[in-house]
Amino acid sequence: MAAASKSLLKYNDPVLVNKNINKSLKVHFLPSPPPAKEKSAHTKDRHQHILNTIFPLRQWTEGNDLWMQQVSSAASTREDVIKLGELLDTELQQRRAREKGICPIRRELYSQCFDELIRQETINCPERGLLLFLIRDEIQMNIAAHKTLYESGIAFGLRETLRAEQGKADTEKRISDLEEENEELKKQLAEKRAKYDTAEKRVIGRQQLEEKRHNDEIQALKRTIQQLKDQIKAILALKE
Repeated sequence: MAAASKSLLKYNDPVLVNKNINKSLKVHFLPSPPPAKEKSAHTKDRHQHILNTIFPLRQWTEGNDLWMQQVSSAASTREDVIKLGELLDTELQQRRAREKGICPIRRELYSQCFDELIRQETINCPERGLLLFLIRDEIQMNIAAHKTLYESGIAFGLRETLRAEQGKADTEKRISDLEEENEELKKQLAEKRAKYDTAEKRVIGRQQLEEKRHNDEIQALKRTIQQLKDQIKAILALKE
């Protein structure tokens, strides 16, 4: 872990826990203080223990050195609270946090500010600090749950979008195939219609020829009949 980052939560000065950790992996924490003889010292140790429970120690390495930093147990004044609000506004501006909507930077800074308020209340009243700690964890769990639901919703939406796109692609391909099939059927229909027209013209021509031949035969028969009638009339006229 790199050097501890800046935070609105107040910490004590970093303490060198172990020098050259590559040579020894044992962590030598600061020796426990002797049993307190005064009530104020016992109360301070109790507050520090509760604070360390709420806010775990921060540890990081610089080179081969291991450093540790714990939350401060120093009491805060009204001026400290005012300064905290001003520092929060400064950090929001410097880090360009959004004023509205979802903003991880704004959420992080307000979370750090809330942690500092929990620290201050824990020193004044440990029970109130622990209660605020439980409230903070409940809020964080709800936020994490909503984030999970949001991410699941986004993932579901992406899957549905991809599925819809795939369905759209399949539909477009189906339309393209049907259009090609339709064009092929139109081509076949045009060919068959051309063959039908040719056959129809051929049949009509044949019928016309048959009708003409039939009419010619009828006309020839009529002429023959008329000639026979004329011959009969001529024969009858000679007999008279």
